[in-house]
Amino acid sequence: MTDSTAAPASWPRPYWQPGDEEALLQFYVFGKFDTDLAIPAARYGSDGLPEGVELQRFQNAVLRRWEGYPLIGALGALLKEDAPEVYEQARLAPEVLVVRGRIADRDSLDYLRDTLGVIAALLDVGGKSVLDPQILSLHDADTWRRRYLVPGGAPPRSHVLIVCREDEAAPGRFHVHTRGLRKFGRPDVSLRNVPESATSQAGLLCERLVEMLALGARFADGQELEVGGVFGSPVVRLSGDYEDPHFNNRTVEMHFPA
Repeated sequence: MTDSTAAPASWPRPYWQPGDEEALLQFYVFGKFDTDLAIPAARYGSDGLPEGVELQRFQNAVLRRWEGYPLIGALGALLKEDAPEVYEQARLAPEVLVVRGRIADRDSLDYLRDTLGVIAALLDVGGKSVLDPQILSLHDADTWRRRYLVPGGAPPRSHVLIVCREDEAAPGRFHVHTRGLRKFGRPDVSLRNVPESATSQAGLLCERLVEMLALGARFADGQELEVGGVFGSPVVRLSGDYEDPHFNNRTVEMHFPA
C-alpha cells in the first residue's frame, strides 16, 4: 500500500475457492482525535471501510470497564511484557477507535486493503498505536506503518503470528501453529508432534500454507498434502472451533510422523 490518490489497485486471490466462512477483522487504534473526524483513506489506496466493517469511537476510560478490554487480563499482560512503552502509551490515550466487522468470503483481499488504508489514515489524524488482538500485537504508529504500508500490500505472513510451544499431547515434542488466518476467512494451521530438530522446517511450512490459504486456497478433511522434506505427505484434519483460546478459529491440523 502506498500514499496515492489513484484508483485503488486490486489485491487478488489467485488460489481462491469459494466457501461459506467469513473473514473477521478487529483492530483498536489508540490516540486523540478531532471531534469531527475526517479520515483521508484515499491517500492510502482505500475506498473506505468495506460493507460489514464499522468504526466505533470510545473514551478509553469508558472502554476500560468492558470485560473484553484488550489491555487487561492475559492479553494485556502479554502486550505489556512485549512492548511496555507502547502499552503505556495506549493505556493513557484519551480515546480508542475500534474497527471491527465480518466479511463474506470473496475472490479478492480488497476488503483488507480498504480497512488497512483507513487505519493508516487514522494514524495521520491522531492515532498513536494499533492493537491487532488476532495476532497479539501492539505497534506504535511508525512501526505499524513500516510493517503494513508496503507497495502492493504487506505479504500474508505480516498478518499472521507463528507460534512454537510444547505440545501438551506429546511430551518432548512441539506444537507449531498460526494465529490470524481468520482475517482471510480461513482456518489456522496447526502442526503437532513436531520434534525439536524440525521446528524450523515446521515454521517454514506454516509460512507456505499461510500464503496459500490467505490467497484463497482451501484444504479438505482427509486430504493428503505433498509437502516433501521431513514432513512427507501429512493428512489434513479440519478441527477446532472459534472458542479455542490458542486460535479463536478453526484449524487445519497435521501431525508429524511418530
